[in-house]
Amino acid sequence: QVHVVESGGGLVQAGGSLRLSCTVSGRTFTNAAMGWFRQAPGKNREYVGSIDNIGSNTEYGVSVKGRFTISRDNAASTVSLQMNNLQPEDTAVYTCGRSKYLETSPYYTAYEYWGQGTQVTVSA
Repeated sequence: QVHVVESGGGLVQAGGSLRLSCTVSGRTFTNAAMGWFRQAPGKNREYVGSIDNIGSNTEYGVSVKGRFTISRDNAASTVSLQMNNLQPEDTAVYTCGRSKYLETSPYYTAYEYWGQGTQVTVSA
């Protein structure tokens, strides 16, 4: 069984920073890209970004590019999402997924296993 667990969500003020973590167990971590998505109430799921299997390449959604950074620590089977200059519109449940492929992807269907999500709330 593959288990994906996110952590690090919380409440921050606009302009602040937060770091989310995603840990994967039950499968070889370096055999898949990892991605982050987010979803706010009443809105569609949005692509945040992803990182390839060894951490050589990353890509980001337009709304977060330049503010968020994805990295991975393969020894710890962990992917991190560093979020800087957070704004109220970043408020959402952030979910981490393990891809079926080695390379980054903005498509939800590319990801096979998902965590339960962690809430990020940004106050004005």
